[in-house]
Amino acid sequence: MKMEIDTQAAILSITDEGGVQQIPLYSRAAFEALSRIWLKVGWNEKHPYTFSWLGRPIIQEPEDILRMQEVIYRLQPDLIIETGVAHGGSLILYASLCKAMGKGRVVGVDIEIRPHNRAAIEAHELASYITLIEGGSTDADTVGQVAQHVKAGEKVLVILDSNHTKAHVAAELDAYASFVSADSYIVATDGSMEFLHDVPRGQPGWIDDNPAAAAREFVARRQDFVLEQPAWPFNESGLRENITHWPSAWLRRVG
Repeated sequence: MKMEIDTQAAILSITDEGGVQQIPLYSRAAFEALSRIWLKVGWNEKHPYTFSWLGRPIIQEPEDILRMQEVIYRLQPDLIIETGVAHGGSLILYASLCKAMGKGRVVGVDIEIRPHNRAAIEAHELASYITLIEGGSTDADTVGQVAQHVKAGEKVLVILDSNHTKAHVAAELDAYASFVSADSYIVATDGSMEFLHDVPRGQPGWIDDNPAAAAREFVARRQDFVLEQPAWPFNESGLRENITHWPSAWLRRVG
């Protein structure tokens, strides 16, 4: 694909195997096309690796952080479960929202919680909202430990952000879906791997081996989940799509 921006004519030209398409530069279609390229270049340059939340690195695209905040505030979950701890920034984000809302707690799961990250999380002002569980996220013992934190009748949100291979995410979806309450979500993050496969830091196999593929296959065989981007609570624009590294991520439990 080839893109050309003519700022004088205010035209974005896109050339691909289907021919040449010209789009008004100042339009929703141009914004979405340019944003997809921006996401690829930004990821290759580690743009998501430049942010923190209340002192802890949070390796996420800012829009994904804000959209997650919108969903958590609307749902008011009693429990947020996240697989993949890394530096703990996401756990601190969720804990800060729990404190602000006056309800909720967080469980973080990782196959290895590095000592310096554990120490920083446990020393944080919001540590009382967080429980850390070390172990493979799909191991029966680990899932059993998580289950002990799920209480009957609670509203539960699950976020999958550990090993991003299709097989692992598929196993996590099967292991954690039962914890998700009706009208809440299990979120399979970082499906952007499927469109990052051709950037210098990417891998060709990602075009098929990614979380989005696992999520689509999961929802195709389940009657109790639908693939659905949460509605934006505020929108005075003509835009409709998230600028996201989480395509095909939001699986809502129905009924």
